[in-house]
Amino acid sequence: MGVYEGRGQLAKSFGVLKVRWQETQSGWRDSASQRFEKKYLDPLETDIRLAAGAMDHISAVLSRVRRDCT
Repeated sequence: MGVYEGRGQLAKSFGVLKVRWQETQSGWRDSASQRFEKKYLDPLETDIRLAAGAMDHISAVLSRVRRDCT
């Protein structure tokens, strides 16, 4: 799997997680669910955005390496 494929899979999986979380909230909306969201899901979204940016960067670096080594 290449970098862009991995990035796409990460984005897709996180999208599924967000949909499932919304479904979960329809039956679980109390202070515990809010704490869970703030503690785990909010930071995860930020981390995934940062990871996607890093993956874009490494993809560009790898492209330069391939170009320079051919």
